Amino acid sequence: MLIREATAADWPAIWPFFHAIVAAGETYPYPADLDDQAGREMWMRQPPGRTVVAVDAVGTVLGTANMNPNKPGGGSHIASASFMVDPRHGRRGVGRALGEHVLDWARAEGYRGIQFNSVVETNTAAVALWQSLGFEIMTTIPEGFRHPTRGYVGFHIMYRKL
Repeated sequence: MLIREATAADWPAIWPFFHAIVAAGETYPYPADLDDQAGREMWMRQPPGRTVVAVDAVGTVLGTANMNPNKPGGGSHIASASFMVDPRHGRRGVGRALGEHVLDWARAEGYRGIQFNSVVETNTAAVALWQSLGFEIMTTIPEGFRHPTRGYVGFHIMYRKL
């Protein structure tokens, strides 16, 4: 698998799984009715952020990640990132490869740590992945996320020092 910068030409391959994940409402606090244009504006980061795609040998987009400073000004030394893997390509190491790529990027850019502001506690696969990559749950916001089938569940704030 190759991880490379995402281009505008990649959005038509990202949008179908991005839209399905957002519409399911189980892992991202985005509006379920987010349209193509609004989704593109939210996901495709501009510098100092960036967006990447993981592609297979024939160029199929398997997943995507975006990364950026967590906050401006005094918080800009801490990175943040978001990840989406096409469910048709899950359980193939795409999320781990994207996570490792983001860690490498953050180190190379001189960030001191990475903070994930909102990891839904019921997204146990993601929580386990981030913990395996050295992230800690710093706190959980009780009932911070309204899950469509489980009701109000916690939002983890996760962090890893670099």
